[in-house]
Amino acid sequence: QVQLVESGGGLVQPGGSLRLSCAASGTIRSINAMGWYRQAPGKQRELVAGITNSGSTNYADSVKGRFTISRDNRKNTVYLQMNNLKPEDTAVYYCNAHLLIWYDNAYRDYWGQGTQVTVSS
Repeated sequence: QVQLVESGGGLVQPGGSLRLSCAASGTIRSINAMGWYRQAPGKQRELVAGITNSGSTNYADSVKGRFTISRDNRKNTVYLQMNNLKPEDTAVYYCNAHLLIWYDNAYRDYWGQGTQVTVSS
């Protein structure tokens, strides 16, 4: 019913940049918050950045000043611009959307399949 499709991951050298995109599609009535999470090997999934439907944002301390989250509500798409990447940013990045679908009466969390980001020289 709902698909979140991510793109933009890859291999980049330290100090480089990447831009992730995530497009939500399907029987969507309304999207509240959207965000990006990441999970490195052997670690728990953590919030990287989030954005509400009014544009309020929040970031993990480790990415403040380097990453920027944005969204296009007309396209149901969220972006993550990642600058000055560091090896410790290496992880699988997951898109999340807190949304309401038709034929449901509650907002629920939906996840993308994940995209690998590797920062290495």
